[in-house]
Amino acid sequence: MNIDWNVKEYLKDFAFVPKYGEAVLDMIDAAPGTLAVDLGCGNGGLTGKLIERGYRVIGVDASVSMLALAKERYPDTTFLQADACTFQLPEQADVIFSNAVLHWIDAAKQNELIANIASQLKPGGQLVCEFGGKGCAETVHAAMEKIFAAHGLTYRRTFYFPTVGEYAPMLERHGLQVRAALLFDRPTPQQTEDGLADWIRMFDKAPFAGVSEELQETIIREAVGDTAPSAVPRWTLVCGLRAHPHQGSRGGKINGF
Repeated sequence: MNIDWNVKEYLKDFAFVPKYGEAVLDMIDAAPGTLAVDLGCGNGGLTGKLIERGYRVIGVDASVSMLALAKERYPDTTFLQADACTFQLPEQADVIFSNAVLHWIDAAKQNELIANIASQLKPGGQLVCEFGGKGCAETVHAAMEKIFAAHGLTYRRTFYFPTVGEYAPMLERHGLQVRAALLFDRPTPQQTEDGLADWIRMFDKAPFAGVSEELQETIIREAVGDTAPSAVPRWTLVCGLRAHPHQGSRGGKINGF
């Protein structure tokens, strides 16, 4: 993962993020009572929706502080503090669900991530997920790149935003057959008074490593100005539909990515 969460600020200003993933839950094709894993569950924003649908749920997240909040909300649910690339379940899952998580995993670790997910699914299981795709928030990243360069710095892009054509073969190499996938634009209005600047402060921290706080704020303000008149980036997301395992594969089926 490429971020340490400011949990208080996230809950105050960005609690809308899980709401964008609620529709993805409808892609799950599994009976109540089966095991569903919320991979990257955060504070449990969508864990509860899985519970409401009657699944046995395990939440997995790398953030201790986020998991503490999830446990407070759902004390009878099992939560595991683990990395998405290495988590191990007490039993293989019928469904692994993930919302707005996989783009945080370094490109170099994506094969490790997919292999681990496939290993944790039952034969015939499902991966149902949504994450940033090619072009996601490009206006913001392009502005940041430009402003960093103007200050003699290099902007490091830490997100992984693939095309469908890039990611589908990776999934299939690990025994998961993609039946359908979709790359689409989603405008994301910001919820705070400081809008885009707050988004950069929350989600795009890594490129500022070693940069003074004063210069950070200067760069953020200049980048926001460079995206005017609209400070609302368009988020391009990858979202897939149902897929089935290759014949003879031990992997699961994918309901989305």
